Amino acid sequence: MRLLRTRIAADGPIPVADFMADCLLHPNHGYYATRDPLGAKGDFTTAPEISQMFGELIGLSLAQSWLDQGAPAPFTLAELGPGRGTLMADILRATARIPGFHDAARICLVEASATLRKAQADTLKGYAPQWLERTAELPDGPLWLVANEFFDALPIRQFVRDGAAWRERCVGLSEDGLQFGLAAPAPVAALQDRIEDTRDGDLVELCPAATAMIRDIGQRIADHGGAALIVDYGDWHSLGDTLQAMKSHAPVDPLAAPGEADLTAHVDFEALALATPSAHTRLTPQGVFLERLGITARAQQLAKGLSGEPLESHITAHRRLTHPAEMGTLFKVLGLFPQSAPPLPGLDA
Repeated sequence: MRLLRTRIAADGPIPVADFMADCLLHPNHGYYATRDPLGAKGDFTTAPEISQMFGELIGLSLAQSWLDQGAPAPFTLAELGPGRGTLMADILRATARIPGFHDAARICLVEASATLRKAQADTLKGYAPQWLERTAELPDGPLWLVANEFFDALPIRQFVRDGAAWRERCVGLSEDGLQFGLAAPAPVAALQDRIEDTRDGDLVELCPAATAMIRDIGQRIADHGGAALIVDYGDWHSLGDTLQAMKSHAPVDPLAAPGEADLTAHVDFEALALATPSAHTRLTPQGVFLERLGITARAQQLAKGLSGEPLESHITAHRRLTHPAEMGTLFKVLGLFPQSAPPLPGLDA
């Protein structure tokens, strides 16, 4: 809080994107630089931490896509924001019996947090992953990639419609701490097409980092082959304020404790689809995607050896991943693939 107040006092209010970047990624005080945010002792829980079934099915979808494209070797198997490495570990376990897959795979993890890199190294001991700072560092060649709850944490810019112009939402100072405000009206080239479907006072979010990243990933897939699975919460078209903060598994004021809470925003999947040079699938609810891949049959198989509390936890995990009232509808899946290849299993073109 003190560093932000000092910066704002010296330079004036900062855009929401700068606020998010400082809170999450500051090398010394940023949220991801100072803790492991996952699990019961953290601030949120992701799908791979809920059940092994999630990673297993994603792994099999990626592997079938690899087979459909002729099983190229070598290829890069990458994950963006791998958390503790749980998802990649489940992917690798599920694909262990697919001939040639592990021998051909070069595992790359795009991770900025030193704390989480250590956890990933422990989880993936024996697989010798390579850590990268940015997607631009991914090796050239065929690429199979997964990003689960990654794009929601990228800094967003927020704009409020004011006639034919837009006012950027900023974070400034108040007597008690921080407060939101609006910059002067100005035209925004990236929002020219939103004049038609918005009204005065409507808020629209942009995530330049996400579209730049998808453009790079999609170009690699279009040029060299491969596929990408993007799983996150959000929808097809940005409208409204979706910035939120989570601390100890409960929502909190995003301005209340900078660097102490997780900040995220809903992903605008339409913007990602428009940015990729590759083909893309239809946007599909997570529950539908997992059911198409056979999660219920897998859940029944795993339940055979369970009883009592472990069985109840297993049933709860299945429901949490797939039910419309849980993660099944809020979370969506978008796939990227070459124009010449079929879409990934579980998704429609």
